[in-house]
This record gives sequence, structure tokens and C-alpha cells, in this order.
Amino acid sequence: MDLTKLSEQMLRRVPPRLAEAVYARAGRLPRVRRLIDAEHDRILEQAPSVQRWDDPNTYTQIPAEPLDRSTIIDALTELAKAEHDNWSTGRTSGAVYHGGDEHLELLTEAYTLHSQSNPLHVDIWPSAVKLESEVVAMAATMLGADHSNDEIVGTVTSGGTESIILAMKTYRDRAGVRRPEMVIPDSAHAAFDKAAQYLGIRPIRVPVGSDYRADVDAMARAAGRRTIVVAGSAPGFPHGVIDPISELSDMARERGIGFHTDACLGGFVLPWAERLGHTIPAFDFRLPGVTSMSADTHKYGYAAKGTSVILYRGRELRRHQYFVATDWPGGLYYSPTMAGSRPGALVAAAWASLLAMGESGYTEATQAILEVAAAVRRGIAETPGLRVLGDPLWVIAFTSDEVDIFEVMARMTARGWSLNGLHRPPAVHIALTLRHTKPGVAEAFLSDLRAAVTETRAGGHEARTGAAPVYGMAATFPARGAVGELLRRYVDRLYEVRRR
Repeated sequence: MDLTKLSEQMLRRVPPRLAEAVYARAGRLPRVRRLIDAEHDRILEQAPSVQRWDDPNTYTQIPAEPLDRSTIIDALTELAKAEHDNWSTGRTSGAVYHGGDEHLELLTEAYTLHSQSNPLHVDIWPSAVKLESEVVAMAATMLGADHSNDEIVGTVTSGGTESIILAMKTYRDRAGVRRPEMVIPDSAHAAFDKAAQYLGIRPIRVPVGSDYRADVDAMARAAGRRTIVVAGSAPGFPHGVIDPISELSDMARERGIGFHTDACLGGFVLPWAERLGHTIPAFDFRLPGVTSMSADTHKYGYAAKGTSVILYRGRELRRHQYFVATDWPGGLYYSPTMAGSRPGALVAAAWASLLAMGESGYTEATQAILEVAAAVRRGIAETPGLRVLGDPLWVIAFTSDEVDIFEVMARMTARGWSLNGLHRPPAVHIALTLRHTKPGVAEAFLSDLRAAVTETRAGGHEARTGAAPVYGMAATFPARGAVGELLRRYVDRLYEVRRR
């Protein structure tokens, strides 16, 4: 039984809620359960990210005696070597945004010097507070604080997801309403759904327009008396387009609702793109309705993975982010972010990255990325059978009305490219980084893409390996519970240890 074929033949026209009910009931039958399990296993076996190389050094318990330093370092070196080409050659969408040797050496040295630092203990490491506050201040200035009448404040977090979760917590706690709601465009990052699930907020996702940007009128209609925050993206992860932040934030401001700009992806690109003469719609604190922003230092800020910045318009708003405990037997306790203990070393590396790049470095990097992105976008648009979605600058989504786009993605995977699959509509995107500005990378991508499209026209689905079967099933199977179960099984497999 092939669930994809079943969905195509029997359930394509079934309403999602009915399909969900049918899947849930049928899944309780032992024979159907066995068929479903077999199909899930078949799809997951094709996913390369859960197929690990033959590693003789596998540990499932702490060794009885200490291993010598050289053995440990040799093992880590071998793992790093095995993965180096996966990211260094520029064949990956996003993931590694700088990757230059000298820059990586700087981040490593900064981390080493502050490896023991913990901002939870400011009496021991006052430098952690200095570095974090300066990272926040530099990001705030970059994102319009100098033009705002209010003080822009914030904290460093572990990444864009934590930044968004903390922002949603802040608005929830400030509003103090029962059954709070957030209004977001359908293209908003999944981190908003995670925040909603964690925090008990109802997410109201509003369909985007034909240009893949947030529909201001529709979002205004969706906002009600329980709405605590409205959000937009600059740009959105799926299609790389910038939502109409000015209009959305004005709407929120008129209603006394907070507005969050998710600039996790674009916060360290758009200011420099504007400086280079590109027409960038207003998205930051220069707009009075924008009350918070997230921007990832570990993306185009070129810091080490594990840092982002969450910013607020004013200290009063930021205080709702904090956690404090006043009656704990362990003493008075406070924590500004989700974590208690935090890696001060990553904050130091972020601080070092911002200083090492400087405004001129970020501007030059942005120019190089946007130039190669323009060539890639043009090449995709000129490839017969493909079309670009929306009007992106450097995160370019494309689909096809003529060939199976997930088959194209599978054939690109076979050629060593790691791209992102999308839904509604089925599409693929590539987020261009400094890795893609290396000579010949863009040309190789377009050449391989044209070949993948040609092969897909000529063949069937025999190349559907990697993530393609999962996306193929998700695109055609209306029962989202089946897709969710598949993803949970995938995560289970990630944690399996190959035993010797």
C-alpha cells in the first residue's frame, strides 16, 4: 500500500477534516496500522540525513577509563572532515552563511576565550553583560533605533525561534486576556506555531495574496478583541518576499495591538541592501507601529550558530519577557530569556562578528549575495518549465506547472545540492549566502537545475529519494496527522545510535 498513491486516487477531493477522521479511525485497525507503518518505514529509509556513515567509534555508555586527548580529537576531526564538503562548497541553501576560514578562526578564538562565561552569574562574568548589551545596541541601531523617539532595548537569545517565542510571551503577559490570539500571515515562520503551542495562544493564520505577501485587509478582519499581537516577515522564509510591514503595523497601532517584525532572515541584509540603492519597504523601528523585532546574528550577522537578538520598543515592554521567582527556597531568581545558564561564549562570538564585519563588511557581503542572487533568479526564470514565486531578493522560491517540482528537488539532491521544499504551492527555494558567491557555484547550480528539469520531463518518479518522498506525500495526502506522524518518526530516527 502506497499512501501517496492512495491519497492521489481516493482522498484528493476529500475535505481535510474528513480525511483526518478517516485516517485516525482506519489507523486503529491492526492490518491498516501495519500497512501504514510499512509505508512510513519505506519513505524514511530513503532519507539520507538518517543514513549515517559507518563509524567504528560509537559510544552508548561512558567509558570505564578516560580516553586520551588525541583519540577524542581524532574522532571529532574525522567527523568534521566527513561533513566539510556538505557545507563548504556552496551547494546548501542557507545553513552556513559565511564559512570563510579567517572568520571562523575569529569566532573560534572568541568562543575559546569565553568558554566558561555564563550571563546567569554576572558577578563572576560582568563581561557577559557588557558584550550582550553591546550586541543588542548595535543591532538596534542598525534596525532604526537612531530614528525612533523611544528607547529600543532587548536581549540575546539562542536563535530566531526563541526570539519569537519570547516576543509572543511578552505580548501575552502584557495583555493579560483570556484565550489570547495572534494574527499572522500564512507565510509566517513555524516558530509562531511553536510559540502558540507552548504559550497557549491561538494562532490565526491568514492566507497571503497572489504576490505571497501578507494581505493587510484580511489580517485586519482577522484581528479581534482577543488579539494580542500582529506579525509580519521581512522577508518570509518560504518565498523570500517582504510583507507590507508599514500598513500592517499601522493597523495594529490604531487598534492598540503590538506588532512584531520577524526579521530573523533579513535583519542583517535589508539595511545594507537599502544602502546599496535597492528599494526596500520600511520594516523596522522607523515605523512607529513596530513594537518588537527579531534578527538572527547567526544567519547573515555571520556569528556562530546559537544567537539571535530580540528587540522591543521600550523597557516596559521588555520586562514582560523576564521570569522572576521571589518565593523559591533557593533564593531570589531571575532569568531574562528561556534558559537560565547561557553560553556567554556564543555572545562573545556574536560580538566579535559584528565588530569584525563592520558596516562596510556587511555592505560588501550583501552586495555580493544580491548580485549572485539576481543571476540565479534570472537563470531560474529562463529555465523552461520553472517560474519564480513572488518578487524575492535573495531567498528565491520556484515551482513548475509542467513538471513535478519535488522530483526536480530529488534530482538536485542526487547532484549534491541541499534545497528546501515548500508547500502551498509545492515549490523549492534556495537561500543564497556568501558560500554561493564563490566562483562557479551559481553557474553549477543553474546547469544542474536545467538538467534536473530535463530529466524530470523524460522520467517518472524513480529519483524520488531524500526529502522528496516526504514532501510528495505531504503535498497530496490531506490527512495532516499522517504527515505529522511521519515527521515524528523521522525525529525518532535522528536519535538512534548505530551500535557496533
